[in-house]
Amino acid sequence: MSKQSNRNRKISNPQSERASVLEPKATVTIEAAFAIPFFLFAFLCLVYLMEIQAIKVSIHSAALNAGKNAAEEAAVYEFLDITKLQSDIVYLIGSERLDRSLIDEGSAGISCTGSYMESGNNELYINLKYGVRLPFPTFGNPTAKYIEKLKIKGWTGYEKGMPDSEEDKIVYITDTGTVYHEDYQCSYLQLSIQFVPYTGLSDFRNKDGGKYYKCEKCVHGDAYTGVYITDSGNKYHNSIRCSGLKRSIRAVKKSEVAGRGGCSRCTK
Repeated sequence: MSKQSNRNRKISNPQSERASVLEPKATVTIEAAFAIPFFLFAFLCLVYLMEIQAIKVSIHSAALNAGKNAAEEAAVYEFLDITKLQSDIVYLIGSERLDRSLIDEGSAGISCTGSYMESGNNELYINLKYGVRLPFPTFGNPTAKYIEKLKIKGWTGYEKGMPDSEEDKIVYITDTGTVYHEDYQCSYLQLSIQFVPYTGLSDFRNKDGGKYYKCEKCVHGDAYTGVYITDSGNKYHNSIRCSGLKRSIRAVKKSEVAGRGGCSRCTK
């Protein structure tokens, strides 16, 4: 009787051992089922936060540049055109970039309502408002509201008083240019930048009738869906921040531009 029971114990022991081995594996499977979705959710949140920060930086930079241009115009007209300020911000960022971003309503979601110019010192106060869509699966498509406030001093120009002579006259030059300019608003200094689809780029020509070729500074490999071009240039650009789209302008006396001729567009 005792021998039979011993045999039964020996037969049942392997099954209990297999069951004890299977229990840890089942625990690991359950933990993995919870851990993997949690990891993916954390990763998506990180990507989402990075995109929010990128668009915030783009909007702030565009608002600052558009505000500087508005300050120059306000110094002449003593009026802040909010509609133009808003369209300049959208133009500098790119409407396509905004429409595919997390900004609520895309390019139409940028508002400069409440911006104004303070009379007397021509200082501009820019109130920029926009919403960012939240990634929470709730009803009503919730958004987070952001407000950018900038204060820009009024533009007073580069020239103080009347020059004593022709040689003391203030002119404008760039580091890479070969001519000087009498008008700060000359089209060679203030580039007219367009955002155009790359697929139709072959149909565009600059003012001289020339085609556009890729910029070696910002186009590495394939061009983006949309690219930036200028009327007076012959390059297309992937980034609006490319140095090829910038002009480092310096105001100097005409006597200091030896070797440079006058611009054919703005000098007399």
